[in-house]
Amino acid sequence: MIRKMKRSAPLVMVADDDLYIRLLTRESLEPSGFAVRDVQSGAEALELFQNLVPDIVLLDVMMPGMDGFSVCSAIRRTEPGRDTPILMMTGLNDLESIDRAYEAGATDFITKPINWHILRYRVSYILRASNAFEQLKESKAVLAHAQSLAHIGSWEWDLTTGDIHCSDEVYNICCVDGERTANPILDSVHQLDRAFVQGSIDEAVEKKIPLSFDYRILLADAVERTLHAELVTVVDEDARPIRLTGTIQDITERKRAEEQIRLLAYYDALTGLPNRRFFLQQLEQAIVYANRNDRMLAVLYLDLDRFKLVNDTMGHGVGDKLLQDVADRLQHCVRRSDCLATAEGDLPGSLVSRLGGDEFTILLSDIEHFQDVAKVARRILEVISMPYSLEGREVFVSTSIGISLYPFDATSASDLIRNADGAMYQAKEEGRNGYQIYDESMNSRALERIILESKLHKALKNQEFTVYYQPQISSRTGTVIGVEALVRWNNPELGVVEPARFLPLAEEIGLVIQIDEWVLGESCRQHRLWMEAGLPPLTLAVNVSGQHFARYDLLGTVTRVLSETGMDPGHLELELTEGVLMAHTEKTVKMLTALKQMGVRLAIDDFGTGFSSLSYLKRFPLDVLKIDRTFIDDIITDPDDAAITLATIEMAHTMKLQVVAEGVETQEQLEFLRGNSCDIFQGYLFSHPVLPDQIAAMFGAAATSAPPQAVSSPYPPTAGQ
Repeated sequence: MIRKMKRSAPLVMVADDDLYIRLLTRESLEPSGFAVRDVQSGAEALELFQNLVPDIVLLDVMMPGMDGFSVCSAIRRTEPGRDTPILMMTGLNDLESIDRAYEAGATDFITKPINWHILRYRVSYILRASNAFEQLKESKAVLAHAQSLAHIGSWEWDLTTGDIHCSDEVYNICCVDGERTANPILDSVHQLDRAFVQGSIDEAVEKKIPLSFDYRILLADAVERTLHAELVTVVDEDARPIRLTGTIQDITERKRAEEQIRLLAYYDALTGLPNRRFFLQQLEQAIVYANRNDRMLAVLYLDLDRFKLVNDTMGHGVGDKLLQDVADRLQHCVRRSDCLATAEGDLPGSLVSRLGGDEFTILLSDIEHFQDVAKVARRILEVISMPYSLEGREVFVSTSIGISLYPFDATSASDLIRNADGAMYQAKEEGRNGYQIYDESMNSRALERIILESKLHKALKNQEFTVYYQPQISSRTGTVIGVEALVRWNNPELGVVEPARFLPLAEEIGLVIQIDEWVLGESCRQHRLWMEAGLPPLTLAVNVSGQHFARYDLLGTVTRVLSETGMDPGHLELELTEGVLMAHTEKTVKMLTALKQMGVRLAIDDFGTGFSSLSYLKRFPLDVLKIDRTFIDDIITDPDDAAITLATIEMAHTMKLQVVAEGVETQEQLEFLRGNSCDIFQGYLFSHPVLPDQIAAMFGAAATSAPPQAVSSPYPPTAGQ
């Protein structure tokens, strides 16, 4: 057996042709104590693996030359690579690649976009499981070697006289200090296995067939051992049984190893609770029982409130200890003597499991009244909210609980869990630290959606949309050099409807293309008015939806609007999402090239929330990269966000792309971004989205008939670039 070298820090090998992914992996893992070596091709990955034998491999699916599947298979064919954990990195909805990854021997997969904050924990837990398996393998190897040297106990039982003759090893195995007894084969058999062992012996004699079975013995010092028995019946010339011969072998260590493997497969390593797989199996059994016996059962879905705050401020070690304490409290809350389950028949008992992160599920079986479930939920809320003592500090957390009932809310395990999950989110919306029962009345939100959809269909016809504009500020000059067009909906009955509420719905029902066209036409006409009013040349950034890009003639739309409005194509900047670029590569390149030839500027919006692959972006004729506001929000307080932002700026500049930072709201964020060469800023620090006349007011011009209004900005409102 090949042993991996002992290292001061676990070695992680990253194989990805995307420099951005490799750098961010380093930024994520090295501060957590991992050593990282990276390569950009499959061939290099195999060579580095043979030379270093890393502790874990992070392997991209698609690489030039040899792809990730081939590399994974090749590693598995090597002696040191048979058990090395391999974490494949693939696209979010690429189910075929996920299946191929497992067929190639992958240990697990992680989807892109990668959650860099979670990656370190994913790697840690996989290594922990791998180390446990390595320890088990070593134990089994030592045990196998010892068994090859040891004598297996043999015995012979004369059925006519009752005499038993045993080897010394039988006494060593079955008796304390090898003390000899009259019948060592049966004397030490565990009371609970006596009937089984005697029945097996009787069966072998009656049927005259060889038998093998496992059973337990209990020695005088209360030590329980597990033995494996093989026995054969010897017959005379008349086929009458006259003798039994057999062997026994102590398999206690093997049984323990099997139990450890079972624990790894079905239990959470951190808390010792059953994991998602085990919970789902038990829930399915409970549903079968409940259906057969006309019973109710309940699924409770728990998510800790403000756990991330504890984890981020006090460290992940404290966070892990908090999860362990929560797990202990939950088990006491629904302990078998104090829960709603019974032990009759094959009914699975109540069960607490950890799904992952700070999410837990509880199964309550054999419910008599719903009030009993509510009572348990209230008890959980009370117990979880009691203070925790962690590193000498009192820490307070609460939990939000969603409840679904069988058979009222769902009849399948997955639906029960999903509905309980939905009810849990409703509990969070209701203020946290409470429980919410899944009910069809929750579908009032579905009714609200139908009403919203109906009004959305009429919004364009009734001219309910307005375009607002948010200024973009040059880092070099401190002046307004562009604006982003943002649509707003003001319905007479609903009032102002947030874009996050109606735009996803518009995309879902196919109205987003019409809204896109209206916004593009309206903003281009407004831009022409600004230019005629004497404003300096401004870049107009307009978002384009994925549907418009994928299923509609975007090139024709842009050509027509520019012709109708007379706008200079060089001042128009179309913003596309990462998902749009990644999903339609061939078509994308052709369309973007045609737009570029027209003189239109091209930007990738919300960078970092999608595929995040700069190696793919190199294929597109882009001008601008916009860093998503989720990275800017915590750029001062979160080193990961700061590192990602800095790496994005540097790599974008190497690709000759301008960088726009969205969501700049504080002076500290501004100074960080300006100090790291970000080109353009956009956010509330400078201005909220405003009406066209307010943009004109920034330059002392009047592009509309409305009176100009000043917009606050940390820079003097001067004209020009």
